[in-house]
Amino acid sequence: MTDAQIPATVSALVVTAHGGPEVLQLQRVPCPAPGPDDLLVEVTAAGVNFRDVYERQGIYPGTPPFVAGAELAGTVLAVGSSVTEFAVGDRVATAQASGGSHATVALVPAAKAVPVPDYIGLDVAAATMLQGMTAHYLVRSSFDVQDGHEVLIHAAAGGVGQLLVQLAKASGAHVVATVGSEAKVAIARQAGADVVIRYDEVPDLAAAVRSASGGGVHVVYDGVGKSTFDASLASLRPRGMLVLFGGSSGQVPPFDLQRLNSGGSLFITRPTLGNYVAERAELLWRASDLFAAIGEGTLKVAIGGRWPLAAAAAAYHALESRETTGKLLLIP
Repeated sequence: MTDAQIPATVSALVVTAHGGPEVLQLQRVPCPAPGPDDLLVEVTAAGVNFRDVYERQGIYPGTPPFVAGAELAGTVLAVGSSVTEFAVGDRVATAQASGGSHATVALVPAAKAVPVPDYIGLDVAAATMLQGMTAHYLVRSSFDVQDGHEVLIHAAAGGVGQLLVQLAKASGAHVVATVGSEAKVAIARQAGADVVIRYDEVPDLAAAVRSASGGGVHVVYDGVGKSTFDASLASLRPRGMLVLFGGSSGQVPPFDLQRLNSGGSLFITRPTLGNYVAERAELLWRASDLFAAIGEGTLKVAIGGRWPLAAAAAAYHALESRETTGKLLLIP
């Protein structure tokens, strides 16, 4: 790829201030220049995620203006002088683009990129990186799900939820899933959930979970947060673990740690993907494990919608209103 083929400016979705989707503006910005350890990538697809929402809202660090997004898949346009693992034309994906992924061209640190096999579409690769590796570290590392474990997965029809159900079932778990509508019941069951409970149809969610799991679950995977937190704690059996990995309904307020004692010597963790892919070997293991499962047909990645950059606010509205049942992508 010659310099003449690298554009001087690119289209990018800029967060102009902290706030709602209305602060997003599509702008022309200078094309980023790769440093010695970077890749310049033409973006085929970029993921829309709650971590992007938290950055836009100011819950996660970041000072506007900045380009939104971190997850993408695409084709390498140029490589930094120190890069040896990748070459121009390679297909790559990442969940950790630097300088934002919601653009036609983006910078990716070579150490944070993974090669995409030819049998994986770039849209599927983009849809897999953040949510797929999140589901992978949750099931394999935050709590290592094994045969016979009782597992509760909230928002099981969502992008991460469907992947969590599939990975937990593949590990031999009995999966209790929660969803918010009848349409989502079918999606959770199709993903493999053994029991599906609707939030809006039970007066006591924790009691329903305990009944469905032989007295309580070993682990709860909760990406909903504020509205499910109390039921999540109450659904655990003694020495169970609550893995709180998101807050789509709002952030959980401070709580009395003595509740972990009275609940039965419970554990709680609030993990984030970055700490589980900090080492390159671990990043490559998670990505290759996921890509192999997709290629074998044992893991299915559901894409719930595709939007152009100009309609990104609609994509974020769909995500934040919890109307979606799969991964949302922007197609620059």
